[in-house]
Amino acid sequence: MPELKNRYDFVLLFDVQDGNPNGDPDAGNLPRTDPETGHGLVTDVCLKRKVRNFISLTEEGKPGFDIFVKEKAILNQAMESAFSKLKIDLNEKPADAKDGKKRDSPGRAQGAEVERGRALMCETFFDIRTFGAVMSTGPNAGQVRGPVQLTFARSVLPVVFQEHAITRVAVTSDVESEKQSGENRTMGRKSTVHYGLYRAHGFVSPHLAKRTGFSAVDLEVLFKSFRHMFELDRSAARGLMSMRKIIVFKHGSELGNAPAHALFGRVRADAVSPEKTARAFTDYTVTVDTAKLPEGIEVMDLAG
Repeated sequence: MPELKNRYDFVLLFDVQDGNPNGDPDAGNLPRTDPETGHGLVTDVCLKRKVRNFISLTEEGKPGFDIFVKEKAILNQAMESAFSKLKIDLNEKPADAKDGKKRDSPGRAQGAEVERGRALMCETFFDIRTFGAVMSTGPNAGQVRGPVQLTFARSVLPVVFQEHAITRVAVTSDVESEKQSGENRTMGRKSTVHYGLYRAHGFVSPHLAKRTGFSAVDLEVLFKSFRHMFELDRSAARGLMSMRKIIVFKHGSELGNAPAHALFGRVRADAVSPEKTARAFTDYTVTVDTAKLPEGIEVMDLAG
């Protein structure tokens, strides 16, 4: 796979209409917000989940594109499988004397075994070599710091969410039916953001990419997942979510040619009319200042 030779920084702009982009389980699954400003929030974990789901759907069965953190997965079993493929018996003494004369903890890798297990996990799982992973549990494949990092997404303007009462014309048990004399109705609640345009930032480090094996091909797949991550992950709770802009700053070197914050400041999303309540993407103008770009910086809009 071709190595990554350039640093990348990027801005993601996506919106939600009449949906809950990321519920907070500590607040009855209400949309996440900044309590001081009222801006909406979407966690980096939520965005990574959508990337993982897209990869699972589109790259399934391809070597190197398995997903480590997936629904109902047992992570220690995946690590045990990796050590088994490496023919490392974690219940026997280490094969290499340099790794110790005896196994300190049965079922747990030590010494160079950890590095070998970590390398195979990176090679096998796309999300590990992309985002990193903590694999020091159970069999112990160490820790991986991923070359791709995402921030929380924050809405451009404060958002207003509303709770809605909903009715289901069915109950779950005979007891409930008897209590209602056969009316069989269940009341529930649903929360939605009327409209919000969210902005997240991301970073790609070629230095960390070398350590995990994250390649230029992986980067193409990652950017493709950003474009389609909401299209293949629909849910009634999330309403209408759309990726609007993917602004990528490609550096001409591995170290980079400008600070990320200076480049991010060139991307603006402004309300067309501050007096009007924004209810659609057309109520915003998105501009990218390309004048006097630092030498070696290339700007790309991958979402059109």
